[in-house]
Amino acid sequence: MKVTILGSSGSVSSPTNPASGYLVSTENSPSLLVDIGPGVMAKLQELQDPCEAHVAFSHLHADHCLDFPSLLVWRRFHPTAPAKSRNLCFGPTTTPVHLGRLSSSSPDEVDDMSDTFAFDSWQVGQPQIIDRLTVTPFPAVHPIESYSLRIQEHTTNKVVAYSGDSGWTDSLIECAKDADVFMCEATWGAGNGTYPPEMHLSGAEAGRIARLAGARSLVLIHIPPWGDPNGAVAAARTEFDGPVTIGESGLEIIV
Repeated sequence: MKVTILGSSGSVSSPTNPASGYLVSTENSPSLLVDIGPGVMAKLQELQDPCEAHVAFSHLHADHCLDFPSLLVWRRFHPTAPAKSRNLCFGPTTTPVHLGRLSSSSPDEVDDMSDTFAFDSWQVGQPQIIDRLTVTPFPAVHPIESYSLRIQEHTTNKVVAYSGDSGWTDSLIECAKDADVFMCEATWGAGNGTYPPEMHLSGAEAGRIARLAGARSLVLIHIPPWGDPNGAVAAARTEFDGPVTIGESGLEIIV
């Protein structure tokens, strides 16, 4: 299993880093695109045919989903290589309406994605089999319906855990339990300040979750362009003694 970070910038994209988008690849099966924020569609084109991917959304804030209408255009209207069949799409319950309004021709309409994606909504703790992967959603703490995702490859049983956007919650510890790679948001950087509750994590909190979960490595993500990645890493290392890295666009993680 390989995870390629297409983008990991928090809240908005940066000049060198799109917003959230993570490509999970396995041999002989379509890849899984986890979130598709602004700029992610362009990066995806550098690596593969955009039609050859299932899609999973952690939540529907703009920095995690705004390139989805562009993916629909590619799949439907590419002049020589449109999508040959439907792929799977998973997300919060409102996904078809929320994203259907984004891609419709009128603000009063909802574009029906069912011609190109078969959608199912996340149910907490209910695994979904996506080809060679099993993805299990855990409840995140965020202002809208949001999930953290545990992704397990069937043949190796390797696990990648993805926090999505979340404040502190013990369910993140469960999601990341014994994970080979824990990709965790660290929006608040070193955590030196006063921040809104129940929204995001600091580097120290990400490190603490990784330690309590027994994760083998920690990749810090979702740090905005105005953020403090070095401070986030330093804070995480006060809590977690395993490898800690910044998840920059283009990073490939072999699991």
